[in-house]
Amino acid sequence: MKFFLYLFLLITTLFGETLKIATYNVENLFDLQRNGHEYREYIPNTKANWNAKTYKIKLQNIAKVIQDIDADIIGLQEIESLQALKDLRYTLKRAGLYYQYYKIANLKNTTIKVAILSKMPFVTTHEVAVTYSYRYRNILEVKFKINGKDLYVLVNHWKSKAGPESMRIVSAKKLKKRVEELGFDKNIIALGDFNSDYEEYIRFKRKRKHNDTDGITGINHILGTINYQDTADKIKINKGEFYNLWYDEKDENKRISYIYRGKKEAMDSILITTALLDNKGLDYKKASIHSLQKPYLFKGKSIYRWQMKWGKTRRHYGRGYSDHLPVIAEFIY
Repeated sequence: MKFFLYLFLLITTLFGETLKIATYNVENLFDLQRNGHEYREYIPNTKANWNAKTYKIKLQNIAKVIQDIDADIIGLQEIESLQALKDLRYTLKRAGLYYQYYKIANLKNTTIKVAILSKMPFVTTHEVAVTYSYRYRNILEVKFKINGKDLYVLVNHWKSKAGPESMRIVSAKKLKKRVEELGFDKNIIALGDFNSDYEEYIRFKRKRKHNDTDGITGINHILGTINYQDTADKIKINKGEFYNLWYDEKDENKRISYIYRGKKEAMDSILITTALLDNKGLDYKKASIHSLQKPYLFKGKSIYRWQMKWGKTRRHYGRGYSDHLPVIAEFIY
């Protein structure tokens, strides 16, 4: 039996095409237009030093990271506007990486939004409104056709830890409802910055300001990832629940996309439905989940985020990348 399983995996690896999918929170990519929604330090051409020079450096630095990822499809978080997305896309094109297809969730005037860049054509795009409140960012849903198979990618950016877990549960419930509408038997990937560690139910027990839900978390309980904590070759997901690909990384020390006060966390995740593990046409490539950990993305023991002078007067130094690491997984079709 093991021999036939090995033979199947070998044939798939040798003859299957690979689709690389990633998620990256780029940390506040604001354009140079004034629209009244900017954070104070991103109002262009002020003493905060957000201007054409620093904007160009930010674009080039983020483009360098995306070049190193070289994903076929990449979900992005913290993009201010369509203009910022277009400027990033143009910077990438000049550097030799062309994403023909792009979309931003811009139906709601939130300060920052989710977006997607793709080498693969879209079939449809759709914005899922979590609520009508500006406190919640829309989910961007994009449908692809991969080798005759439908694939849905839903880009998320849940409420930050400035808010309690009950706010992230609102987003989790909306995501789950939308996936139920699509059908849990479909090939669905939910990715992004969930502002939740992959084992949030453990981490937030010590944080009373976050735990206003009697221990229930959006990512673990509402989406069901708490039920599947083994490698992808050992689990079978029930319909209606998700598998968090971080569990397919055997080395727990490598499950990282964020560092908070010296502690590693995986705030960014790629979640999949059972259809992507059924060995039928389009499937997750086992052991492919990882975060990009190039040396230039670190400064000492910290992630080399975009550098600013903090305090009463904030100022951009014009160096650094993002406070998150990109997360990448591969799929075979």
